[in-house]
Amino acid sequence: MEQGRIIKALSGFYYVENEQGIFQCRGRGNFRKRKITPLVGDLVDFEAENRTDGYVLGVHERKNELVRPPISNVDQAVLVFSTEEPSFSPLLLDKFLVHVEANLIKPVICLSKIDLLEDKQEEEMQSYEDVYREIGYEIINTSIFVQETIEALRPYLIDKVSVFAGQSGVGKSSLLNALRPELELETKEISKSLGRGKHTTRHVELIPLDEGGYVADTPGFSSLDFHGVEAEELSLCFPEMKERIHGCKFRGCTHVNEPKCAVKEAVENGEIASSRYAHYLQFLEEIKSQKRRY
Repeated sequence: MEQGRIIKALSGFYYVENEQGIFQCRGRGNFRKRKITPLVGDLVDFEAENRTDGYVLGVHERKNELVRPPISNVDQAVLVFSTEEPSFSPLLLDKFLVHVEANLIKPVICLSKIDLLEDKQEEEMQSYEDVYREIGYEIINTSIFVQETIEALRPYLIDKVSVFAGQSGVGKSSLLNALRPELELETKEISKSLGRGKHTTRHVELIPLDEGGYVADTPGFSSLDFHGVEAEELSLCFPEMKERIHGCKFRGCTHVNEPKCAVKEAVENGEIASSRYAHYLQFLEEIKSQKRRY
């Protein structure tokens, strides 16, 4: 019996990679009965007589799994946000960060097209950066040139399973093409009327990198609703709130109307950015209204 990682799933076949190469496998017959669906990213036990005739026998425990895209055991999400064309959206970035934190994935924020900013915009952007760096997030600044962005990102990708996610139209497929030109991923122009790009990626595959590690060839998180995030867990997805929760008077404090709330005190003292707190309140309302609908 061998061990490997599923790097592609297509038409009922699982393509498992280990030191010996890639093996085309089918799932074990009783997987369906046991409600086991192997995912791209899974570490599995398999046996194969040759490269095209193998069987996945067991799936190891996952450290995380995403629904859209369907992928498991992700180490980090590279959140690609442009500062211009399309313009930077801190609300959307915070939404992505909540999803990443909820799935125990490390985020790396990549701010592209900074060379398009004018002086006043640069100052505003710098103040946003200060907020995220203060929280402890890693930020990479890059220009409009894809190759420069890739060179800045490369050290972060070594020996990790990474997904690219972020705003539509920021060039995630272009970045992946630059990493592995043979991918020839389809890219589309930004729609002028909508100010955003069109999704172009279809099935999920892990692309091995020459220096070790994998990147998923699909933009992550095609859906950004808050299924799976409970209202009482939301503040755990904001690291600067999470570290203050034990200072709140009430257990299960939602940091809205409760007295002696350490999080609200930190917002008033300027220790937590008011923009992040405002987004927290907005997401909390979204989760509650989602619950009411279902």
